[in-house]
Amino acid sequence: MNEFVWPVRVYYEDTDGGGVVYHANYLKFMERARTEWLRSLGFEQPALRIDPGILFVVREVRLKYRKPACFNDMLDVVTELSDSGRSLLQFRQRILRGDEVLTDAEVEVVCVDAERFKPIAIPPSVREKITKVT
Repeated sequence: MNEFVWPVRVYYEDTDGGGVVYHANYLKFMERARTEWLRSLGFEQPALRIDPGILFVVREVRLKYRKPACFNDMLDVVTELSDSGRSLLQFRQRILRGDEVLTDAEVEVVCVDAERFKPIAIPPSVREKITKVT
């Protein structure tokens, strides 16, 4: 599997009163990494919405918090496409501080029609680039 790594610095706004990353912000870091992964493959989400008229939406997240990240930490969000189906993309994502795994997640993303928000097949032109990385 090819890994896509997106670096993130923890800012004060990402933390709670104790200087620890607020739990929901790990999901934001993962979302940014998936967006940058798509961008690295040549896809901008606003353009995909127009042509071919699709969106990628999160259907399910399974997340395990292992260790806290803190203010000013430098993190790496590692994204791997672990499986794909007709309209489904399954990702394994990890947030690392150096070699330490802080958060481990499985994220299911579904391709939907941008107008009706109903699942549709990932267009061949998109699928070809996405599946080349696995």
